[in-house]
Amino acid sequence: MELDSFYKLFISQRLNYTTDSRKLRRGCIFFALKGDNFNGNKFAMKALKEGASYAVVDEEVGKDIKLIQVDDVLSYFQQLANMQRRAYDIPVIAIAGSNGKTTTKELVHAVLSQKFKTHMTAGNFNNHIGVPITLLNMPQDAEIAIVEIGTNSTGEIRALCQIVEPTHGVITNIGKEHLEGFGSLEAIAKEESELYHYLYSNNGHAFVNGQDEWLMRMSHSIDQKTIYDNLGLKGLKLLPRISFTLNKHKVESQLMGAHNLENILAAISIGTYFGVSDEKIAHAVSSYVPDNNRSQLIEKAGNLILLDAYNANPSSMVKAIESLSQFEHERKVLILGDMFELGDHAAEEHRAILDYCKELRLNEVYLLGPEFLAQAVDYSYTGFESMEELSAALSALDFNNTAFLIKGSRGMRMERAVDALD
Repeated sequence: MELDSFYKLFISQRLNYTTDSRKLRRGCIFFALKGDNFNGNKFAMKALKEGASYAVVDEEVGKDIKLIQVDDVLSYFQQLANMQRRAYDIPVIAIAGSNGKTTTKELVHAVLSQKFKTHMTAGNFNNHIGVPITLLNMPQDAEIAIVEIGTNSTGEIRALCQIVEPTHGVITNIGKEHLEGFGSLEAIAKEESELYHYLYSNNGHAFVNGQDEWLMRMSHSIDQKTIYDNLGLKGLKLLPRISFTLNKHKVESQLMGAHNLENILAAISIGTYFGVSDEKIAHAVSSYVPDNNRSQLIEKAGNLILLDAYNANPSSMVKAIESLSQFEHERKVLILGDMFELGDHAAEEHRAILDYCKELRLNEVYLLGPEFLAQAVDYSYTGFESMEELSAALSALDFNNTAFLIKGSRGMRMERAVDALD
């Protein structure tokens, strides 16, 4: 079936869809996507038997008039999403960057929702499959879309921009993400800059952190841009939670640290550009509560836990450790898990983190994972091979007036350490 015809069918019948046969609903369209460890084509006939209206496949799986054979299901899925995006004449804001994308996206959504019907990426669906899902899920009455775009290899940002066709965009920062795929900070910057290149080539508008030298250099050729810095905030405090006054409106946020202030400033800048009042911006930022193990502040048994365990790379790890070092608590404890996707840089980057802890005179550091464990022998820090061992060690200690940082890559599931701190 030609894409135009299929899109008309998709819209006219308001068909639901899924890329996961386990989440099939009667009447939906099943897209048989493939990955390194799965092949949706194998479940296409089963999906039809269980009530799918159509199944889009790119392999011979059987005979059925409800099978739609295409050259490549993923490409077809992405083209359909782009067709859906083009059906909307609304601002589409792309959010890229090494760290803070999801928090920035949620803050921007909170602010813009004060004035507009706003649609955003769910969770961190920011890759070649998640981005099309975001666009295909866009409600008919959406007035602004906020789409998070991520990358772990060269060319992904450019490809996602071609699908999303953003009218506006922000890059949160440039940091040491996915070094295994990119190899250097310069390569990461080049990849992230593809968003700026797209905006420049398509008369788009960029929001640029004026205090970030990387971003200022990268965006120099863009004519349409809003450069923001501290936006004249008064009475700024970063710890234990960010607070300030925005043009006479008090903000008491649930976030902490300089890195989260950058995310807030981006949201304020974008909200102001789109005409949201200072009062409503202040309300939105104050009301935003982080979840899903991202920058969560948890008060427990007289202690304060900074749970930032959704993910980690060297740049975000340094920022979190720096923030903890500035807490006023008598005792500061780091509970750190390995950082993934560093390739040949793994030993060097894990060692650099421990050097930074030593530089800040943070002496109580508990480490989990083979990379940190391999480096711990040269430091006075304690390493563990399992979360069970780490939790047992923490449970045996008494903590009072203590600030904790719990951080590591997603696969380490460092949030499990919270239960040991009762």
